Amino acid sequence: MTDQPSRDSSNRADLGKDPSRVSGMFDEVAAGYDRTNTVLSLGNDKLWRVAATRAIAPRRGQRILDLAAGTGASSVSLARSGADVVAADFSAGMIAEGRRRHSGIPNLTFAEADATALPFADEEFDTVTISFGLRNVNDPDKALREMLRVTKPGGTLVVCEFSHPQAPVMRSLYGFYNDRVLPLVARAVSSNPDAYDYLNESIRDWPDQQALAARIRDAGWESVEYRDLTFGIVALHRGRKPLTAPAQGATAANREESATGTVEG
Repeated sequence: MTDQPSRDSSNRADLGKDPSRVSGMFDEVAAGYDRTNTVLSLGNDKLWRVAATRAIAPRRGQRILDLAAGTGASSVSLARSGADVVAADFSAGMIAEGRRRHSGIPNLTFAEADATALPFADEEFDTVTISFGLRNVNDPDKALREMLRVTKPGGTLVVCEFSHPQAPVMRSLYGFYNDRVLPLVARAVSSNPDAYDYLNESIRDWPDQQALAARIRDAGWESVEYRDLTFGIVALHRGRKPLTAPAQGATAANREESATGTVEG
C-alpha cells in the first residue's frame, strides 16, 4: 500500500534544506505520512508523542504553538487538554490534510508557517513545541530565536527530535536499521521512498544531544535539559524563556553550562 500516487521525485530534499524542496517533499507524502511513520518507527512514534505531550504538560487556558505539526497528530493530543493549540507547518499539503481530518476540534487551528519567520506576535504563546521538524529547517538557530520571540516570559520550549544513541551496541544496531532495513520498508509503504533517504542523511548530519542543548541555550533559552527516548534514538529537550532579558555576558556563560538533569514526564 502506498500513501498516494507517485509524483515527480524532483522534490527529494537534500542537506541544503531548500524550503521549497523540503515542503514539496512533505506535500507529496501528506496523506500517508502518519501511517508510514508508525511502520518505519516500529510503533515508537506514538510513544514519543506521549512523552512529548507529558513534557509539555498542556492544560486548559494555555496557548500552545505546535510547529512542524504535519497533519496535526501531536496537536490533537495537546488540544484534548483544553489548551488553545495552533498547529503550524510550512507544508501546505500537510496543513490541508490536517484540516480535513481535524476540522471539528474547536480549540485547534491550523496555520501555514515558516519556523524562521513566524507569522505570530511577540510573546503570544505559553509553550512552543516542535517534534521531528527542527532538523528539516534550513536555519535551526534562527528558528529557535523565533520560537523564543513568540513565547511569553517564563514560557517553555519542548523539542522532540531524532538524535544519536550513546551506547556503541545500540548505535550500531540503529545504523544498520537505518542503512539497510528502513530503505527497503520505505519502498514498500511510501510513494516517495527518496524522502526517507533524506531522513537518514539528515539524522546523521544532526548534532547530538549535548550539542543541540548548547544551541538552544545560545538562542536565549535557559534551564535547558534533555533526556533520551528509546536508548537515544530520539532526544527530548526542554527550555524556559527568561522572565527578564539576560544580562550582558549571560549568554556566553550559558554556553559553558552542560545540559544536565532530565525532562520530567
